[in-house]
Amino acid sequence: QVQLVESGGGLVQAGGSLRLSCAASGRTFSSYAMGWFRQAPGKEREFVAAIRWSGAMTYYADSVKGRFTISRDNAKNTVYLQMNSLKPEDTAVYYCALDRFSTVVLTTPAGYDYWGQGTQVTVSS
Repeated sequence: QVQLVESGGGLVQAGGSLRLSCAASGRTFSSYAMGWFRQAPGKEREFVAAIRWSGAMTYYADSVKGRFTISRDNAKNTVYLQMNSLKPEDTAVYYCALDRFSTVVLTTPAGYDYWGQGTQVTVSS
């Protein structure tokens, strides 16, 4: 089994920044992809960002492009999400996820095999 633990969430004012971390432990896989999703109250879980094993390929939702940056440290089995210029509409529970086969499509939740418990991000106006 794989355990994913997110950290770094919290309360921040609009325009501020937060950095989320997600540490993976347990069974390891080669060349896995990682993603971040978020879910606001009453809404479906939506894609935020994803990154392939090498880190050379990254993907972003249009709503966060230019403000958020995903990165990873494979030696630490950790993926990060740097969030800048935060807006109230970024408020949600943020989840990291692991796709052990690094499938072609990384923007849908169904492609991921393991999920973290989530970390709350609240942006006040």
